[in-house]
Amino acid sequence: MAAKVKKGDTVVVLAGRDKGRSGEVIQVMPKEDRALVRGVNLVKRHQRQTQTSEGGIISKEAAIHLSNLAVADPKDGQPTRVGFRVLEDGRKVRFAKRSGDLIDG
Repeated sequence: MAAKVKKGDTVVVLAGRDKGRSGEVIQVMPKEDRALVRGVNLVKRHQRQTQTSEGGIISKEAAIHLSNLAVADPKDGQPTRVGFRVLEDGRKVRFAKRSGDLIDG
């Protein structure tokens, strides 16, 4: 099945403590139905000092379930559902159901 959310997409968080915030997808984990979004769902991690990295408390993004994310409409940035259509040249592309604009390509 084609992915509705891909790396590099701008998404809006629909639920949880970061509801309403948006960010860029860094990584998608399809087997777990989760994604990492830049600057969203930050958690603090205690990290031990190593030869290469400094120790201390660091903030990093935690994965969010895909059901709590919606792709942002390219026209106005509001959350939208994603549809698929095949263009005349045979390419299958994603489009925003809210405005009808193409999301990629």
